[in-house]
Amino acid sequence: MVENRKVLFVMGMEQSPKSILKEMDRLQTDHILVLQSYGPDFSPFSDIMRDIILAVYQENVEEIVVAVPTAERKNERETLKQLYENKELQEKIKTLDYLFENCMPEFPKCSVREWLEGNEASADNRQNYAEVIRNHPLMPSNVNVTECKIDNEKPSKMVVL
Repeated sequence: MVENRKVLFVMGMEQSPKSILKEMDRLQTDHILVLQSYGPDFSPFSDIMRDIILAVYQENVEEIVVAVPTAERKNERETLKQLYENKELQEKIKTLDYLFENCMPEFPKCSVREWLEGNEASADNRQNYAEVIRNHPLMPSNVNVTECKIDNEKPSKMVVL
């Protein structure tokens, strides 16, 4: 990374921007943008992709670093378990499952559990974020897109790919 370039970090909510930015101490703070997102919904025309494209053009971003966690999201699993065990929510989940199955074509053959957890294919997309950004038709060719793996258990361990 070049010190005087504007850099956009794209990362999940389970990652701490502080630990990642600490590793990038050679960058000036006014040259750093951080975009955090929940969930695996990352497609060429998703909301997060729109935010990335707008940031590139509005903020003159020259480099994008996609942070990909290496460890599982243990806290998320525990939170989902609490949701499923909540007696008040069980009836609502049944209703939503009915709606997903019968009334909402944008969620074909999907349940609330599948939607909340994301499926394995969605989780695999996380490894392809950099490729989706790099090959987007609206992404300028001069923007360098890299991916770095971050160990959530040891945030100071970061490997730029």
